Amino acid sequence: MILNKTNPETLQTLTTLMADGAVVVLPCDTIYGLCAIYGIGEKPLKDIKGRDANKPFLILATKEQAKELAQSIPEEILNAWPAPFTAILNSKDGKTIGIRVPDDPFLQKLLKKLDSPVYSTSVNMSGEPTLVSFSNICNRFEALIDCLVRGPEIQGEVASTIIDATEKPFKVLRQGLYDASSLIS
Repeated sequence: MILNKTNPETLQTLTTLMADGAVVVLPCDTIYGLCAIYGIGEKPLKDIKGRDANKPFLILATKEQAKELAQSIPEEILNAWPAPFTAILNSKDGKTIGIRVPDDPFLQKLLKKLDSPVYSTSVNMSGEPTLVSFSNICNRFEALIDCLVRGPEIQGEVASTIIDATEKPFKVLRQGLYDASSLIS
């Protein structure tokens, strides 16, 4: 199923599908993302992607949802969100978690409507290059997932910046779309 991001009915349809465990492709604020609802969607997402069971996914969340998942979030991270960077934080379960608060009104509405964070990863099979064009994503993944949400043909070509914020000074683990120099200085 292909839905259009600009269609007013897409948000409700997508919310219903994802709440039932659907794996979907979403136009994120960086690149297209392969996504599933937090908690129940991790295994299906890993199965489709062919990902190592021990490698976690980043989480898209509202600021409020992020606060529920992390032990604490440094004030400078909270003040910088929403933005195209993922912060690695200490989670409430004693591990670490990668959280991004997306700067996209559609995603923010979806996260609030779901009342849940969402797992997100690049659209590719593990070990293969990331697909950035909607046409290529459809050709490769349409038969494997429940739904694709069409945004622009190329949503973006650069993934999020990843910052380790578990201790100071913060460290950039992957330079992406976000210039993190103000957070690491």
